[in-house]
Order: sequence, then C-alpha cells, then structure tokens
Amino acid sequence: MFNKKKQPPIKSLIAEVSQIDGNFRFQDGLRIDGSVVGNVSANLDLPSILVISETACVIGEIHADHIIINGTVRGTVQARVMLELQPKARIQGDVHYMALEMHQGALVAGQLRPILADEEKPILKLAANNS
Repeated sequence: MFNKKKQPPIKSLIAEVSQIDGNFRFQDGLRIDGSVVGNVSANLDLPSILVISETACVIGEIHADHIIINGTVRGTVQARVMLELQPKARIQGDVHYMALEMHQGALVAGQLRPILADEEKPILKLAANNS
C-alpha cells in the first residue's frame, strides 16, 4: 500500500513557528514542524501519511496510516499500516502499529502494542546504523 509511487502527497504543513491548540484532522499527507496541543487524526477512508519532524512537538493522540516521527510526541500513537521512528524520536505514551521500523536512538516511554489480525505475528524491522 505504501510504496513510493502510491504514497499520498503531503498537502498540509504546520510550520516550525506555528502552534495549533485543539484537535486537527487531515486528508492525504501532513507534515508537522511546529507544535500541536490536541489530537491529530487522518481521514479513515483514504490512505494517509503523517510526518513529525525533528523540530515538532505533539501533545495528544496521533492516528494515521503511515507515521514517520523524528520529533516529540506525548500521547498515544496509532499507525494503522506503518510506523517509522527516526533517531531523534521521543514518545511518551503507548504505541500501536501494524509494522514498525525503529532507528537506533529513538526512545519510547510506553508500551509497544502490535495491531494483530487473527493471531499473526507483528512485523519488526531494526534499521541499520549507517554511521
């Protein structure tokens, strides 16, 4: 579902100097460089991608298909398809994922909970350190 040709485009941006207070719903793709105090949710009917950059901070729940985190999240993270935790990711809260890629340096202070369908095994991938 999320190969390079079929990823939804990132159409929305919360800039580094911006802060949203309240829940935020989006469609297709969203990149957060600033701050959000509230829940961030993608439309359930369409594929979605959420990128939380190194400068971003989200205090609230996050729900999307494909989530890439390299910033700070304080709240539950739910990736319906794929979760990528980059080296500077800092999460305080439980993480729910279908597939997980976690780079060296990423921190999760909470439980990792795979989303399983009919007793299948979770997909885990440890990203190689190329330095």
